[in-house]
Amino acid sequence: MGADFVVIRHASAGVPYCLSKILKASVINAGDGANEHPTQALLDMFTIKSSKGGIEGLTVAIIGDIAHSRVARSNIYGLIKLGAKVRLIGPPTLIPSGIKEFGVEVFNSIEDGIHDADVIITLRLQLERQGKGFLPSVNEYFHLYTLTSRRLKLAKDDVIVMHPGPLNRGVEITSKVADSSHSVILEQVTNGIAVRMAVLYLLTGARENA
Repeated sequence: MGADFVVIRHASAGVPYCLSKILKASVINAGDGANEHPTQALLDMFTIKSSKGGIEGLTVAIIGDIAHSRVARSNIYGLIKLGAKVRLIGPPTLIPSGIKEFGVEVFNSIEDGIHDADVIITLRLQLERQGKGFLPSVNEYFHLYTLTSRRLKLAKDDVIVMHPGPLNRGVEITSKVADSSHSVILEQVTNGIAVRMAVLYLLTGARENA
């Protein structure tokens, strides 16, 4: 069909990479399995920079289903590269083994993990990718790991709250927190348009031709 770009989301990790080896078109990874989601991380980092003025030295807490989250992996790579301190928070069954080797801190207590955090990113519970046995119940997860107004007070006064969407209100985050003055979730959505436009623009070779 002569396409210049292929934007692909696939259930299997590595598919975008494989396609890039056989296509002349530019391949953009829009999420491959539980591996990565690069443009989400780019827009997340852009949102943090816009809100905080920079990323280096910030403490960023990522809460939830780390093991099945492609968003978490891409954010870990990017945030550490830019000098942030990354904390991962979740039940032991949802934290990948060996993840500390990436240079992150791991917490099984949300209260300990978000203490004095500059940025909190809550993740959607990936029930469709988990299978069975990772959590006793969603209700237990709510009591132990949902970001509530009470827990938010443990972070810094100017903390910002983020979520890659779609939002499960009352599961990973309460409506009160999602709609609070600390939330930049709507800014994330808006920034996603600009960031993805920029990716397409750069892949046209515009930077080289400038």
